[in-house]
Amino acid sequence: MTADPTNPAGCNCLALRQASRHVTQFYDQFLAPSGLRTTQYSILARLQRKGPMTINALAAELVMDRTTLGRNILPLQRDGLVAVGPGQSDRRSRELRLTPAGVARFHAGRKGWERAQVQFETAFGVKRAKALRTMLHAVATEDPQGAHA
Repeated sequence: MTADPTNPAGCNCLALRQASRHVTQFYDQFLAPSGLRTTQYSILARLQRKGPMTINALAAELVMDRTTLGRNILPLQRDGLVAVGPGQSDRRSRELRLTPAGVARFHAGRKGWERAQVQFETAFGVKRAKALRTMLHAVATEDPQGAHA
């Protein structure tokens, strides 16, 4: 049974977008003292965890289009947190890497992220939060046309 197309409350896309905006604003409050926004923190965290990456590889990891990622990288570059240079394996490719200032800012942001994470899991429960992440990971990685419940 499908939702009533005239009732926005039944729209999966709208519900996800509203929840995403709400949670992003929540985490942004905790990250603000570090001078980072949620997307910027995610970029720094991925580079911290995985090491230097091409823009295309990072975009794929973050499930983000290259143009949006590029717009989010510019302030990180401007602030000296991320450097773009030749790739280690292929000097013709361009890789992003954290600078020492980027590592320090990531660690400053992680404190706020940890507080947000704890408060979110306190409000919704650890099990429910984990189930939500599992479901959202599936939504982000599976093809809705081929997904089966």
